Amino acid sequence: MLNCAILGYGTVGTGVYKLLTDKEKDIFQKSGSNIRVKWVYDRSFRRIKDYPLPSEVCTKDPDVIFNDPDVHCVIELIGGIEPARTFIFNAIRKGKHVVTANKAVLSASGPEIWKEAESNGVLLGYEASVGGGVPVIKTVKESLVGNRISTIVGIMNGTANYILSRMTKERKDYHEILKDAQRLGYAEADPTFDVEGYDTAHKLAILSMLTFGQKFTQDDIYTEGITRIAPLDIDFAKELGYRVKLLAIGRLNDDGVMLRVHPTMIPDTHLLAQVDGAFNAFYFVGDEIGKMLLYGMGAGQGPTASAVVSDLVDIARLKGHCSMKPLQTKVLSKASLKKVPVASLNSRYYFRFSAVDRPGVLAKISGILGEYGISIQSVVQKGRKEKGAVPIVMLTHEACEENVCQALKKIDSLDVTMEKTVLIRIEDLSALE
Repeated sequence: MLNCAILGYGTVGTGVYKLLTDKEKDIFQKSGSNIRVKWVYDRSFRRIKDYPLPSEVCTKDPDVIFNDPDVHCVIELIGGIEPARTFIFNAIRKGKHVVTANKAVLSASGPEIWKEAESNGVLLGYEASVGGGVPVIKTVKESLVGNRISTIVGIMNGTANYILSRMTKERKDYHEILKDAQRLGYAEADPTFDVEGYDTAHKLAILSMLTFGQKFTQDDIYTEGITRIAPLDIDFAKELGYRVKLLAIGRLNDDGVMLRVHPTMIPDTHLLAQVDGAFNAFYFVGDEIGKMLLYGMGAGQGPTASAVVSDLVDIARLKGHCSMKPLQTKVLSKASLKKVPVASLNSRYYFRFSAVDRPGVLAKISGILGEYGISIQSVVQKGRKEKGAVPIVMLTHEACEENVCQALKKIDSLDVTMEKTVLIRIEDLSALE
């Protein structure tokens, strides 16, 4: 018997309680594990109407849970950094196993939490923190343990992918689709965390720690969101044979590790380009496995609850045999890999300039790019727009990011450019392998 307590009765907490209650017999038959929820903590229990709880399991005092010797495992589903981080450490120090879906805490304090769990002889499960219903954590730590992973590329945020997919199919504006996504529950009232790439960066940090064996935080990851992508950019991408996706990219080479999150044009023939809606995908390249793609729902009540229960079953099976520690990981205590800045990236680029419709403008822009060693592959100029501004689109050959940033800063300061240049990096993905 594994007695557990749920911290946070929101969407995911409700889903976990519902799954454990409704499918108790199925879980036992499939796993041999008997899992019982003894306590549920929440500050308000506002969602209790979604799935009613017996009054005897409800508490608004987390110390009741930490001080109960009959609670073997704490399931942290509060979200955010605090008090979630404190609750996790409190549970571990009381000798309780922990399962969490908290990507923010793990990306900031993962190695410290793993070390504390090991010191106290307890297990830590966090499958739900990255891929929701996609078993990406177990795949990296178990199935790919014999591989040297050189490349991680992922679509790791369902909200951003849903918006970009709708923009691609329907030619609607970002803000219009965002409103639909909020109405349908795919986006929060404040979508900043998702659409600006922060959520994706947290997930990339966790995967990179597991894959490359070193602590990474959001500060180590170049992060850029999708809010400046317009239907015009989507259309140009389609014409050129690309799809725009918000990608997380981690790349290990002889220079070190570069981690980045940003909108990216990828060939429309690649598997990742076909991942639409609120789905996630994780693409790995390993020296033994070669190329590998995991795909599925990366968020939502059901998929996330499924991942939490998977960890609970592992803990129930291994309780009392913690020397095996299959849910922990080893992260190097000191930096042994250089963290390569995105300024040193060499990539192809898509630029969209908004310029006045005047002779000589194209020559001015091209001249500045030439000054910084940026070679133009092709140019597309559409017809006149309102107030005399026209979009000028350029694709470049491979160029250095640092030079690109300097050139665009100079171009954007010209009196003939009317808006900040839209930049989208182009990856054919084979170059990452």
